[in-house]
Amino acid sequence: MHPSIQYIHDHGELLRDEHVACDELGKLTDPVADAIRASRGMRLLQSTSHGGFEADPKTFFEWVRSVGSYNASAGWVAGVVGVHPWEIALVEPALQDEIYGDDPDVWVASPYAPQGRAVPEGDGFRFSGRWQYSTGTDHCGWVVLGGIVVDESASHEGPPDMRHFFLPRGDYDIVEDSWQVMGLSGTGSKDIQIDGAFVPAYRTLRHGVLSEGGYGARRADAPIYQIPWGSMFCAAIAAATFGIAEGAITRYHDYVKTRVSAMGVVGKTDPFQQEALAEVEADLAAGITHVDAMIDAWLDQLHQGDPITPSQRLGFRRNQVRAVQRVLFGVDKLFSRSGSAAIWTTRPLERYWRDLRTAGTHISVVSDLIYNAWANDRFATGAKTMVMH
Repeated sequence: MHPSIQYIHDHGELLRDEHVACDELGKLTDPVADAIRASRGMRLLQSTSHGGFEADPKTFFEWVRSVGSYNASAGWVAGVVGVHPWEIALVEPALQDEIYGDDPDVWVASPYAPQGRAVPEGDGFRFSGRWQYSTGTDHCGWVVLGGIVVDESASHEGPPDMRHFFLPRGDYDIVEDSWQVMGLSGTGSKDIQIDGAFVPAYRTLRHGVLSEGGYGARRADAPIYQIPWGSMFCAAIAAATFGIAEGAITRYHDYVKTRVSAMGVVGKTDPFQQEALAEVEADLAAGITHVDAMIDAWLDQLHQGDPITPSQRLGFRRNQVRAVQRVLFGVDKLFSRSGSAAIWTTRPLERYWRDLRTAGTHISVVSDLIYNAWANDRFATGAKTMVMH
């Protein structure tokens, strides 16, 4: 077991005990953030040139799941913030030096939605906008944001020049009281506001080039950085969701052991509850195995010098989404079999169920768009197929 994972298990009780406190605070408590930082799990996908491990992605996914099993919001932050070092390994070395030079444990927030507008100015851009869903942002020293390059009139010709813009903490504002949600409250996924910050061109990546693997040549020595960006990001979201599901299953297991219904049925011997538990545990194990196996196959392929094709990316996303969906509905079934006692906010199962269902709204784990894109590619219908992420 990697030391980062062992550290989380050794401090699991702390993470679990802070679950409610994180939700009430609307962000991770300092003890939780400190434990995650001390585990060095955020360094797992980070370049070795800047203090990271360049670990096997499966190790990172296991670390994320471990965090989420004890504290749902912490697991979500671990997955979202923890995958950003993978992208940072592909930026200009000067930018990596800026981000990690003073502190290799610094966290970088997002989001990637192209809500910003960037007007060219000198050797960079004048950047403005407002973004939702900046997960873990209070504990981050940098942020990477999606934006579109426009002219002075805020328009553009031809296909949009979408980019990722990297900014240090002093160049943006966190909008307080902008995260009021039913689940994952402790992630502190607040809004980010920027009004005319200057971003040098070297602090940007072109979204299309990143998505198509064009920056991978900068780290041709490391197959993990040849994995498609969107696939890696979506796998991190899946890992966080799996971890929350594992926590929900654990809470259900603890609950049902002592549950006796009004009719005198002992929960742990009730065949209907046994069935629901068996199904979701099997689906969770299968989902984790499936995602890990696909990543392993890709790493073998990349070691041989063969790039990942668009059809493979679509197949990965289809399988990854389906794996998550099975687990979501499996936990729904658990919850429905738990009786009305499970709805109490004073009991952890209800909290985990809300966190899990909130996680399930992320575009990386919803099925509609990706199934359509995969089917169009599979049947070569002639419809324009966009690789989702």
